[in-house]
This record gives sequence, structure tokens and C-alpha cells, in this order.
Amino acid sequence: MTIVRQPTRAGVRDAAAKMTAILPPTPLLIAEIRGVDVAFKAESLQPIGAFKIRGAWHRLTTLDEAARKKGVVAFSSGNHAQGVAWAARELGMPAVVVMPDDAPVVKRESTLALGAEVVGCNRLTDSREKIAAHLAHARGAVLVPSFDDAWVIEGQGSAGIEAEDQFKELGFDGIEHVVTPCGGGGLAAGLALALPEARITVVEPEGWDDMRRSLEAGWIEEVPADAPPTACDSLQTRRVSQLTFDVLSRRSATGVAVSEVEVRAAQRWAAAKLRLVVEPGGAVAIAALLAGKVEPAENMLVLVSGGNVDPSAYAAVLGRAD
Repeated sequence: MTIVRQPTRAGVRDAAAKMTAILPPTPLLIAEIRGVDVAFKAESLQPIGAFKIRGAWHRLTTLDEAARKKGVVAFSSGNHAQGVAWAARELGMPAVVVMPDDAPVVKRESTLALGAEVVGCNRLTDSREKIAAHLAHARGAVLVPSFDDAWVIEGQGSAGIEAEDQFKELGFDGIEHVVTPCGGGGLAAGLALALPEARITVVEPEGWDDMRRSLEAGWIEEVPADAPPTACDSLQTRRVSQLTFDVLSRRSATGVAVSEVEVRAAQRWAAAKLRLVVEPGGAVAIAALLAGKVEPAENMLVLVSGGNVDPSAYAAVLGRAD
């Protein structure tokens, strides 16, 4: 019987120490929503434009020299791909990423520019997980999932440790409520481990809110085959992992879903109020507050998880009034 390593708060703290050694903290920005000052963690300003650099770095730095020579294989629509590619480049390792053919061009090009090999697949008919597993087996490489991995979860949670320190530096009380985007749940689970006293709310696009439904049901619910299209490509996970579900379930986390119109409004608000370029998936937590689905409160931490936008799509969003 294979024993699956479980993510821990100690592991999150180890990951945070690793991040402190290589990168400065991402900014904590304060902005008012309905008369309340709220703190926004700008993970969109990471070197790869997303928080995924954290989990990738924590995971890849655990590999020994023999494993590093054979490299890693990942599967991703773009942000995890860039995180793995960046970490692999810094560590001198080969990296292969299985990426849907319809992934944003900017994310594909960035992954290639970081030195990774990209293998395309059809999002609807292919299993990128199976393709990646076959490639890893054939090459003797290490498979690095985007969220179903204890080290990756711990790495993402380092954002919470960092934010907690920033709250203290600003003279705030401790973080009481975390509102975070959620795809497979790696970031949300990591934050739940990092901040054990905080309330956790996950936010997903409408029709892709499988973590919300899973937490309400008490077991994992998959995204239905007829899920509606969404601009939140980074949150299009059809099934969350047992690892992330278990962490969030134990913490009694809750979830809400936001519409495409609400996401676009959040992107515009982030540009105007935070001066941040935010991709659709990175804006869903902001959308939940603006739409009144989560009430703003003191000592609240909101994650702005990514900023890798398609330039033309983003320009269209800024030019809309819906």
C-alpha cells in the first residue's frame, strides 16, 4: 500500500523560508470596499505573474541530484507550467509541460521562453494527467501535479505566512478571514494550513464551483461535462484532489461562485483601485466581495492570484461597461 505524504503547517513554514531566500515578498495592498479597508495579496506580481512559483519551487528543491538530471513533467493550462519552468531553469533541470491547445498564447509563450518543452493536448478529449504520467514514466522524470501534491500545497501556503508577517508589520491584528480563488484547491489548502485560526472562503467561476459543492456535500463532486465556458482558464479543474478537499473540509471552509460579468467588473476594479493587471481566474476573490457574495471585513486577506492576461481579451474587458 502506497502511503501518500500529507501536507503540514511545518512544511508550509519550510516553504516560506525557501521563498524568503530567493524572492522578495509580494506587496500587500490596502483598498476600501463598502467602507471597509481590505488587504489584497498581489501574487500577480510574482516573476511568473502568479502564485504557482511557490509550489513549484518548494517541490523541485526537494529533488536529489539524480532526479534533477532526469527532470520533471507537469500538466497545466499555463500558470503552474510557468512556475515549474521557472524553478527548473533556476535549478538547471529539464522540464516538460502538457498544456491544452487552447491555453492562452501568452502563457504558452512564457513557458517556452523559460526553457520548458511544451506538449499540446485537447482539453475536451485528452487527459493531460495521463499524457503527463506516461511522459514521466518514459523519461524517468518526476511528475509534478498542479495541486495534488503535498509539497506543492505547502509551497502555495507560503503566501499565507508571508501575509501574516506583513499584517504584523502594518500593525494589524491577525488574519481572521481569507478569501481566495480556487481551481484544484492547492492555494486554498495551503492557506488553510498556514493560517489555522482564519476562516477560509474559496471562490470559483459559476459552473466550475466543484470545491464549493464538494464542501457542502461532504464528498468530492466533479464539474459536469456540460459546464459553461469561462474566461477563468486557470480555474478550469474538473475534479479537486483528495488532499486539498480533506484539508479544506477539516477546516470547515465554505465557497461561493461568481459570474463572468462579476469577474470582468473585478478586473476593472483591480486596474482602477489596485493598479494591478489581473487575469480572470486571479480576480474571482475580488469579484465575490464586489458582488456582495462575501462581506468585506477588517483583518480580511484577499488573494489576487495571477496576472497573466491575454492582451486583446484584457483590453476588451477594460473597454466594456457591463
